[in-house]
Amino acid sequence: MAEKARAGAEIVYGPDACHKHSVELLEELGFPKGVLPLKDLEECGRVRETGFVWMKMKDPYEHYFTGTKTRVSYANEVTAYVEKFKMKKITGIKSKQVLLWVPISEMSIDEKHLEKIYFKTPMGIGRSFPISAFLSDDEGTDGEDE
Repeated sequence: MAEKARAGAEIVYGPDACHKHSVELLEELGFPKGVLPLKDLEECGRVRETGFVWMKMKDPYEHYFTGTKTRVSYANEVTAYVEKFKMKKITGIKSKQVLLWVPISEMSIDEKHLEKIYFKTPMGIGRSFPISAFLSDDEGTDGEDE
C-alpha cells in the first residue's frame, strides 16, 4: 500500500485493539458488525481526512454467510474508502458466485431503506441482501467460519 494513502493515519495493532477499532468503525458507518467477520487482525488503520481504511490479518480467511448462502473470501489485507452507509474502492474481498470468485468493490446501505445492504462488483453488477443476514453474534447472526 502506498505510503501516501497512509499519511496521517490512526493505526492500531494486535487482535483486541483491531477488533475494537473495526467494530467501532462499522457502527460509525451504519453497517452491521458482522459484515466484515475478519479473524486474527494484526493491524488496522484509518485516515479520517480521506476516508481510507485498511485491516491486515495474519492469514486469508473464508466465511460462509448462512443468511445469504454466500461464501466470501478475505485477503490478508482489506482496504476501502469509507463514508456513512458506504464503502467503496474495496480491495481484498471476493464472493463466490456459482463457480467464480467475484471481487466486491462497493457495499452500501440506502439511508431511506435501512433494511438492505447492497454489494457491487467492479463491473457495476450488484445484489442486495437483508441487513439481518450480516448481524454479529451480539446482534444475532447465524454465519459460520470455514
